[in-house]
Amino acid sequence: MSKLKVVQMGLGPIGSKVTQYLLERDSIEIVGAIDADPGKGGQDVGVLAGLEPIGVKVTADLSQVLSNGNVDVVVLTTTSSLSKTYEQLITLIPYGVNVVSSCEELSYPWLTQPELAAKIDKLAKENNVAVLGTGVNPGFLMDFLPISMTGICRSVRKVHVERTQDASFRRIPFQKKIGAGLTVDQFEQKVQEGTLRHVGLTESVHMIAERIGWALDKTEDIITPILAEKQVTCESMSIETGKVLGVQQIGRGFAGGEEVITLVFRAAIGEAGSRDRIVIEGVPSIDTCIEGGVNGDVATCAILVNAVQTVAKARAGLRTMADIEPISCFI
Repeated sequence: MSKLKVVQMGLGPIGSKVTQYLLERDSIEIVGAIDADPGKGGQDVGVLAGLEPIGVKVTADLSQVLSNGNVDVVVLTTTSSLSKTYEQLITLIPYGVNVVSSCEELSYPWLTQPELAAKIDKLAKENNVAVLGTGVNPGFLMDFLPISMTGICRSVRKVHVERTQDASFRRIPFQKKIGAGLTVDQFEQKVQEGTLRHVGLTESVHMIAERIGWALDKTEDIITPILAEKQVTCESMSIETGKVLGVQQIGRGFAGGEEVITLVFRAAIGEAGSRDRIVIEGVPSIDTCIEGGVNGDVATCAILVNAVQTVAKARAGLRTMADIEPISCFI
């Protein structure tokens, strides 16, 4: 069987780790690497990923990489913003390439940003390619996995998911994203600016609701800081008493006046009891917990790589984890 020909676009921390994981697969060949950073241009993508050279140089020129028609899938790891991702997709899709993206807002944009979703879907179908936004969360732990678990239920009354993480062991960009080390005022300002939040929680609420068939009356997305009650130190920083350790964010979905979906995302430096818990209230009820939680940095990159094979043979259009063939690890 011929190898899947893949281009990695975006070589930040996630893109570099994705590159490492792609190179581990016997069935994948990296045929191109794209990044807008001039400092990375001309460098071997293997070296940038911390490995041996593979003979593929990084470029900012999409046409140089894609114009020969020798690409099956582009793995796009550049931004969480759908509007920014859209601008990249309208450039990529006409080359006839499938796309797997880490953009959280792309995971289920049909109700949050319907106009952009429709445009992406139309363009992908016109070019006979598939586009998928996925990751560990959104994309798996707080939406696809609980959806799948309801498959053995006669009926479902409520879905409750908790993701609790000790952010001491996460990447520094993730620690900054959750506000670690900020004052309360700085935290609140960033929340108001929309620059401090877990992106994708509302998309996960909608994905669950649409799949089960709940017509939501409204959704909520509530963000609060987790504060240090004493000085807390990790490898990357020391946080004084009263400053922000991280974030708690709760996404809620209401149907018929009742709260039917509750998604609790909690990530902080030194947070105790890391876990991923899913509770389905129904017939039968289900309560399951992954003690210690899933490592988000590993899982995000792994699911992007594992999605490559599935997206390459998926139906054309904007796909989601709720309607694409199940994704698994492959060699």
